[in-house]
Amino acid sequence: MPSSSKREWLQGPYASAIKKAPERAQEFQTTGRMPLDPVYTADDLNGFDPSHDLGFPGEFPFARGIQPTMYRGRFWTMRQYAGFGTAEESNQRYRYLLGQGQTGLSVAFDLPTQIGYDSDDPMATGEVGKVGVAIDSIEDMLVLFDGIPLDRVTTSMTINATASILLAMYVAVGRQQGVAPGKLGGTIQNDILKEYVARGTYIFPPKPSMRLITDVFAYCRDTVPQWNTISISGYHMREAGCTAAQEIAFTLADGIAYVEAALAAGLDIDDFAGRLSFFFACHNNFLEEIAKFRAARRLWAKIMRERFEARSSRSQMLRFHTQTGGATLTAQQPENNIVRTTLQALAAVLGGTQSLHTNSMDEALALPSEKAVQIALRTQQVIAYESGVGDVADPLGGSYFIEDMTNRLEAEASEYIKTIDDLGGALAGIERGFQQKEIQDAAYRYQKDVESRERVIVGVNDFISTGDSAPDLMRVDPSIGQRQAERLRALRANRDERAARAGLERLGNAARGSENLLPIMVDCVESRVTLGEISHALRQIWGEQRETVVI
Repeated sequence: MPSSSKREWLQGPYASAIKKAPERAQEFQTTGRMPLDPVYTADDLNGFDPSHDLGFPGEFPFARGIQPTMYRGRFWTMRQYAGFGTAEESNQRYRYLLGQGQTGLSVAFDLPTQIGYDSDDPMATGEVGKVGVAIDSIEDMLVLFDGIPLDRVTTSMTINATASILLAMYVAVGRQQGVAPGKLGGTIQNDILKEYVARGTYIFPPKPSMRLITDVFAYCRDTVPQWNTISISGYHMREAGCTAAQEIAFTLADGIAYVEAALAAGLDIDDFAGRLSFFFACHNNFLEEIAKFRAARRLWAKIMRERFEARSSRSQMLRFHTQTGGATLTAQQPENNIVRTTLQALAAVLGGTQSLHTNSMDEALALPSEKAVQIALRTQQVIAYESGVGDVADPLGGSYFIEDMTNRLEAEASEYIKTIDDLGGALAGIERGFQQKEIQDAAYRYQKDVESRERVIVGVNDFISTGDSAPDLMRVDPSIGQRQAERLRALRANRDERAARAGLERLGNAARGSENLLPIMVDCVESRVTLGEISHALRQIWGEQRETVVI
């Protein structure tokens, strides 16, 4: 007779089967080392109330998605993160991607732009245009978006320490196109806390950095209401080695810190919370990643309603962008990365993402080539138009395993958030090195598993082949730094120097006080003040942050 319970099945047919033929591993685990049973049933969901814990799409707690129709209404925004060399070269890539069916822009900036140095600064030597586009002034931004209508295309900008300056430039470019700030749509990453944890492109100490972020919140509330003022990012922490549960916890803990800072600055929760957005990685453990997104959405909804008493349903929604895992890409057998990216993109869609970037197969070797970018974009389009997975909202909802994994990830993340709360919040935890240490330990465990071959990476520690030919790689012209320096000399020679100096003086005075800096920054960039000059003026007043070393 068939088994009547999971316990009976485990002790009967299952025990007999593994006695005859042992399983391929002594223990099965997620990437976060959660143990996995061989099968899941209703017994694993004891106390689970679908009406309370699951709900319906578009309704609290949003486990099944933030929109009632999800992708039946429209597909997720397809963004390909791109930027390299000069503004002219990146503009050509953006036009190419839009022509191939991309539905939103995603801008990558070079390292000097990210940390507030102009291309002619000695600190920028050798880095101009290497990992993104070099943007020194509004002149570069005008070229970057030449021919791209900012009232019809949304733009995501991966920028943090200098996010307020790039937003000011974007607003100024919109004005020159005749597009009012109220019609601009897009996102700036603007998440400085994760820079202190896992990435490192910070400039200022935490207090003034948080002031810049809340200034952006207030400015956009009044002037750029369709703009997503922050993209609270777990991506970089996941890339640094954290587990799925840690990614949820550390990201939402940062979100809590930003909400608290905005409230302390006098903003009402429902005036800004609806414009918060999030950014997650998607790695290779397919089912765990789907559950991760659902758990994060449900946990954030509870935090916003119960902890911060947000009344608007939009304030309770976790809206997020996903990027497939850069750290999962391999230089060996790079064509395998197409398969990895496809699985990750599919998991993100099944998890309910609002926008998606798919990495290119050659990114472990160089900036992506045009052909590789096209394949990455086509991956999203095949999933959208051919797979059928977007025809039903949350098609895996109700799966015993998915719901159990969602519950377990939420519970583990909640415990981490409680620990961070007990430490005094996300910033206090960062200052004590808590999040950094947890990520380092998780990364170490993962690497040990790879090196011992307990975790197989195809083409790296198993299924290895020799004689693979390297794909054609994209190369960045090394003369870009010189060309950008010449452009800066011309800009400074031709601008109204008195207006530029006056703008910087006003900015410095405001930085010493409490006036919102964004309107002043817009005036500065319109007067051809450069990104490096603005950053340097603020450095002189606020100082610079130094790295916290965690051992």
